[in-house]
Amino acid sequence: MSNLHDLVGVLRHNGITDPLVLSAFGTVDRKRFVPGDVREYAYDNSPLAIGFQQTISQPLMIAIMVELAGISRGMNVLEIGTGSGYQTAILAHLGAKVTSIERIPELALRARTCLEEYGKRVELLVGDGGEGYPPNAPYDAIIVSASCPELPPPLGEQLKEKKGKLVIPIEDAGAGEATLFVISREGSTYHYANHGPCRFVPLQGEYGKHEVQDE
Repeated sequence: MSNLHDLVGVLRHNGITDPLVLSAFGTVDRKRFVPGDVREYAYDNSPLAIGFQQTISQPLMIAIMVELAGISRGMNVLEIGTGSGYQTAILAHLGAKVTSIERIPELALRARTCLEEYGKRVELLVGDGGEGYPPNAPYDAIIVSASCPELPPPLGEQLKEKKGKLVIPIEDAGAGEATLFVISREGSTYHYANHGPCRFVPLQGEYGKHEVQDE
């Protein structure tokens, strides 16, 4: 694919229907958020390496997660795994107030530069995403861009009750894949809606049990 228009067409062809989501993907230029050595593939519907064994997710998967989360203007959103900052920019463009956590300082620094135009709509932190960020909770939506062995308890506790949505890939033990779930909360009870198989890099930190390896 050679441009944003083609990319939006692929998203629409694959079932993305929310006009605001499609507009965001047609406005936020993915090319700005990928390293130079893969920039020629920026408009492809595929994940791309961004260093430190991390990837910028497939645009279709980002669109699916954003649409499932029901992002709208004024929502308080927590993003786990800033990565390149591309999904963060999509969320901010939709009018959400975004708290985004990235574990790898070098990626966070790079993303911060790319996200400067969104100003106060984005609070970018360096830390263990599985811990969430209690000072800004509760969240209307939480999007986790890394596969987890199970729902990290702090994230569940920081989700707004009843109307909140937590979109998260949970690992299928021994299968090498994950299942995408949308989780809602009623008190200490969590309801899981299965939205099919997916692939993500694993969560690192206390609730992922994976260690960071440098590029």
